[in-house]
Amino acid sequence: MKDQIRLSGSFKIATGILIGIGLVAFIAGFITDPDRTWANYLLNNYYFLMLALGAAFFIALQHISQAGWSAAFMRVGEAMAGYIPVAAIFFLLIIFGIHSLYEWSHPDAAAHDELIAHKIPYLNVPFFYIRMILYFALWILMIWLIRKASLRADQEGGLHWFHKSEHYSKILIFILAVTVSLSAVDWIKSIDVHWFSTLFALKNFVASFYHGVAILVLIVFLLHSKGYFEFLSGYHLHDFSRYIFMLAIVWGYFWFTQFMLIWYGNIPEETVYYVSRWGVGWKTLFFAEIVINWFIPFAVLLPTRTSRSKPVIFSVVILLIIGHYIDLYMQIIPGTTGMLQFGFIEAGTFLGFAGLFALTTGYWLSKAPLIPKNHPYLGESLEHHF
Repeated sequence: MKDQIRLSGSFKIATGILIGIGLVAFIAGFITDPDRTWANYLLNNYYFLMLALGAAFFIALQHISQAGWSAAFMRVGEAMAGYIPVAAIFFLLIIFGIHSLYEWSHPDAAAHDELIAHKIPYLNVPFFYIRMILYFALWILMIWLIRKASLRADQEGGLHWFHKSEHYSKILIFILAVTVSLSAVDWIKSIDVHWFSTLFALKNFVASFYHGVAILVLIVFLLHSKGYFEFLSGYHLHDFSRYIFMLAIVWGYFWFTQFMLIWYGNIPEETVYYVSRWGVGWKTLFFAEIVINWFIPFAVLLPTRTSRSKPVIFSVVILLIIGHYIDLYMQIIPGTTGMLQFGFIEAGTFLGFAGLFALTTGYWLSKAPLIPKNHPYLGESLEHHF
């Protein structure tokens, strides 16, 4: 069984090219349209951070529930979470474009807007960055502890480090529930500073878990095609697809509930968000968001036969990559540039961050055995069946 990943030269070159495209897009964007570039910078860094946080939540949940079927795939989630420190660096750099993204960040905003003045004790630049540093510090610390326990278990065996991982995961899952929700409000919802929603934070938390699991499945499939995870069976596929299926329903529930309650209540402070996303062109993306992220995964993965088909699950995951982008595009772009456009800046920025995420994940995958050697449920995972 292939157990140690070696990053090939072609993989490094490919990810390097993608990162290079991203750098060119950044430079060209900052010269031609800085506001548009900063909006895409935020969108794409947050996009891949959500995947990393979703993977961290997945591995924490597996530890807490002592799931057996997923034991052999835990290193993939750990490697994806390795992107979090990289995302932290890029988020700290938002200080240079904060005025392009957030209306409340302008020094004179509170003087001319009563609502912003009311929110200024919370929405101010110093406190914004204090919270940001706190979020990343907690995430990085807990992921490092779980990763350390996982590697020590490889070296020493026994149940001590397994129970340590479970203990750390219980702390992490609480931290993620609070901080991922708060960070969504800080970094995304505050773009539309005059808008009110009590469901936005939880919807984004679910989206992080949902799309993080989808990309974890994609990585498992890609590694399987390269000769790793030779034991991958239809039973594993069924469990992976059940996760995607279940999270599609939960995501769709929160998407519809937020929209339905605001539409039914018809309160201007709430409906203003959807009015700007219901114009010409935007309406297509509005419906594409719910179709791709909810209807297609739900309808396609509902039958048992398709839920155990690798090509079908793979196709759904590819669609979810697009669906996740549309979801964040609709959250960020209308409140920043307000322009419905997709060109080299948008495509190049996405490819650059995708290359960076792939390289970071690949790096962490290559730093440890792919299969946790002494996991107490490894045998159950390798021989998984119902």
